[in-house]
Amino acid sequence: MSRTSHPGPGRRSLLQAALTVPAVGAAGTVLGTQSAQAATGQPSTAGSGTHRFDTESPRFALAVLPDTQYLFDADSADPEPLKETFHYLVAQRQEANIAFMTHLGDVTEHGSEEEIDLAADTFRTIHGKVPYSVLAGNHDINSGTDDQRGDTAYLRAFGPQRFTSMPTFGGASPDGYNSYHVLRAAGREWLVLALDWRASEKGLAWAQGVLDTHPTLPVILTTHDIAWAEDNGQAHLSDNGQMLWDRIIRGNDQIFMALGGHYWPPGRTVLTNDAGHDVHVHITNYQDRYYGGAGMVRLYSFDLVRQVVDVETFSPWFLARDPEKRTPLEAETIELTGPVDRFSLDIDFADRFRAFAPVVPPAPRPASRVMPRGTVAYWRFDSSGLAGAGTAGTAGTAVAAGTVARDLSGHGNDLRVQLLHDSPSKALTWSGDHHTEQPAHASLRFDGGKSPDRGAILTTSAQAPLNSLTFTSGFTIETFIKLPEPFEGDHAWMGILSWEGRNGDAGKTTGWSTEEPTCSLNVTPERFLQFVLYPHVQDADPTSWSHALPVGRWTHIAVVNNGHRTVMYVDGSKIARNPTRSATGIATLGKPFVIGGTQFAEQFDQGFYGWIGDTRIVNRALAPKDFMAPSA
Repeated sequence: MSRTSHPGPGRRSLLQAALTVPAVGAAGTVLGTQSAQAATGQPSTAGSGTHRFDTESPRFALAVLPDTQYLFDADSADPEPLKETFHYLVAQRQEANIAFMTHLGDVTEHGSEEEIDLAADTFRTIHGKVPYSVLAGNHDINSGTDDQRGDTAYLRAFGPQRFTSMPTFGGASPDGYNSYHVLRAAGREWLVLALDWRASEKGLAWAQGVLDTHPTLPVILTTHDIAWAEDNGQAHLSDNGQMLWDRIIRGNDQIFMALGGHYWPPGRTVLTNDAGHDVHVHITNYQDRYYGGAGMVRLYSFDLVRQVVDVETFSPWFLARDPEKRTPLEAETIELTGPVDRFSLDIDFADRFRAFAPVVPPAPRPASRVMPRGTVAYWRFDSSGLAGAGTAGTAGTAVAAGTVARDLSGHGNDLRVQLLHDSPSKALTWSGDHHTEQPAHASLRFDGGKSPDRGAILTTSAQAPLNSLTFTSGFTIETFIKLPEPFEGDHAWMGILSWEGRNGDAGKTTGWSTEEPTCSLNVTPERFLQFVLYPHVQDADPTSWSHALPVGRWTHIAVVNNGHRTVMYVDGSKIARNPTRSATGIATLGKPFVIGGTQFAEQFDQGFYGWIGDTRIVNRALAPKDFMAPSA
């Protein structure tokens, strides 16, 4: 414990009824004198009893518990607030996806055997239910010593022997005062490095050894004393923090976050390491608050989808009280909402970790692995699917008229390239650009437009079986597209794919126009997707509409019909504007299927503008998990 000469920051209270985030898991590795109980990381869930969590979810939380010393202070000790915090973390582990808890030191006020024993007994509330780390603060041991101090009550209670049964425990330094844990969360491993009060030369060498042994793991360093803060929350390295920065943090790019307690008020800063990357340094300490902080805890909620870490600070002990019976100080301290207590960090995790743990893109998947039962056509534009020597493999190479894109399903629905009107040969070129989860690592770049009308299309032959399929039992149509950035010119109502033939010729009279094709996927002037279907059975035109598509980014599109209703998915998410009207089958007229354009009134007035990748048609409804990009 320590405090600066500055008063605490201004506060305002807010009760947030629910504090939730999805879950994560744990795995272990070994270094040092203690062995780890290794976890394979293979199961999708991990935990004890009913306290399970998903190790592969892209969202997880780290609980951070600062100085609890005033709750373990001689004969005035009261462990109940901390017990309630532990009860909360255990109860919320699955729903609030808590992967791990780390204590930042100063567990007790005097480090006496009685205080340490009471604290150790209190930690049994969470032991075996949520993995955790503990480190010594200056109040837990003789503050005039470093980690070579030898035997203490703290070491006997919170030494390596306490953690060996945890699947996250990786090992401890020979003296027993420094430790590390490896957790599996968001589909990868993370390392929590817990450094003792005043790490010695031997302790620092051990810590560097841990980092050297795990060179690809992102690291959160925890210690008791690393920074102090001004009244406005601006943090600065303390003397000990500067030593850790110079000796361990700045030269190890893996360390992207460093957390400490000891000082108040809380604060934060962002420092730049030797690799030119951000390191987030935070102070968390609430012992100056009512009831010694009342077991207040922080949740660092990692969201690898949104690329943020959301931080919130609250007291489960006060949260559990009857709202009508809370005292004014209890109500004020339920949740802290100032800028150093509740905030979000924007972190592009893949970019931040790229230097030491580059993301390895998935390898192309062979066609045989992406043709489920009922596949009637599958086209891809790599060398396996695009005929013509030299066409596939060199970016920008023109794909000549007459080039064949083979139907890899074997059903004879090959496509042939056709240039529209007087379009130049470069209206269609080969590209290695692709969606990260696309089976083939290739696409076609369409340079279509109007005024003048230009572009290219790929069509089936007049005898292709796909032309006459009616799909009355359901269907799934999938494709990958990318719109250029900047999105220049007028490309309103350009087609992505369709069947030729006017719906009026199929006897449909209730649609917007009898000149429309019987089935088409188009892009509106606002870059919305429009899927128009004239069913084989009903006289109707059920239409699905998406949100505005982004530019410069690949999008996976799936349209699924179960024989009665059509639902569109964009990047694996069901869109809002799906029709409820019944739609059975597709009113195909024996006319060719087309990629790269939509025929209206038997005219192709423009071609698609952008990239189109793998395209697949299945003669049944697929579940999202069976899409070509199941986790898009």
